[in-house]
Amino acid sequence: MKHWKLSCVAAAFMFAFSAAKAQETVVVNNVLGPEGPLVVDGKLYYVAWTTNTLNRWDGEKSVVLNNEPKCGHNGLALTKQRTFLVMCSEDPGIILETDLNGKEIRRWDTDASGAKLVGGLNDVVVATNGAAYATIFGPYLEKPTSIAGKILYLPPGGDKWAVVADGLNFANGIAISSDQKTLYVNETVGNDMVKYTINSDGTLSNKTNFALLNLLTPDAVKSWWLGPDSMKVDREGNIYVAQWSGGKVLKISPEGKLLHEFDIKAGMGTTNVAFDADEKYIYVTVVKNPKDEKAAGKIVRIPKV
Repeated sequence: MKHWKLSCVAAAFMFAFSAAKAQETVVVNNVLGPEGPLVVDGKLYYVAWTTNTLNRWDGEKSVVLNNEPKCGHNGLALTKQRTFLVMCSEDPGIILETDLNGKEIRRWDTDASGAKLVGGLNDVVVATNGAAYATIFGPYLEKPTSIAGKILYLPPGGDKWAVVADGLNFANGIAISSDQKTLYVNETVGNDMVKYTINSDGTLSNKTNFALLNLLTPDAVKSWWLGPDSMKVDREGNIYVAQWSGGKVLKISPEGKLLHEFDIKAGMGTTNVAFDADEKYIYVTVVKNPKDEKAAGKIVRIPKV
């Protein structure tokens, strides 16, 4: 928690923080490797990397829609054609496109140059014009020694993913600003967020630092893997970032300022967030213990602040 001055304003903030935590509701239990939540037509979709599945929760029960062995389902995004893009984090990885019932439409296992998708696919975001960006994080090691993260780009109506940025320190969550001009990318090992200008042709330029998480909130643990995982941008342009090994979701303004901090009691390994249709609630995918190889976790719902 941040240290607030003893004042009425501070008390109000502290009340908001504790209230958000008190209203946490478990929506889906016993998920192994929960990630990629999305709300589509009132239903909650999510992936699970340990069980290699795409799932749908209808308010009462979950059903498995897609089970691709050795995929490691991770990032999930809805396209303008109302299909899903699924990132497979196994190395080398694949990108799947499925319908809303999980039936495979197509797959990619190479980039535009013909190279295998080596390094582990992580997250994906779709722009309003139909373009898509995805992250490759690089080798996952207990003590990471290489900086090999990349960003892939799929043009609107295109059929090939091209590398448009590299040199990222474990590229993870990816999101686009509400005005579609800025691409945010999380560097988990760096415990930071960077941003790029999105050019008219979809390429990226002007990489700059956006936020250092340890300057926004005290470190929960000392770990290479403390940093930001995945994120989403709301209608006002604020970024909601899940902090892996931090047990938190941070609400950050477009200027990089911390606006709110949600402590998630369901676990320390928060992985991603999704908004409901009215943006009144946030769904958070969370692993109880980040060191658990099975990544046992849950999906919880909290009021959006």
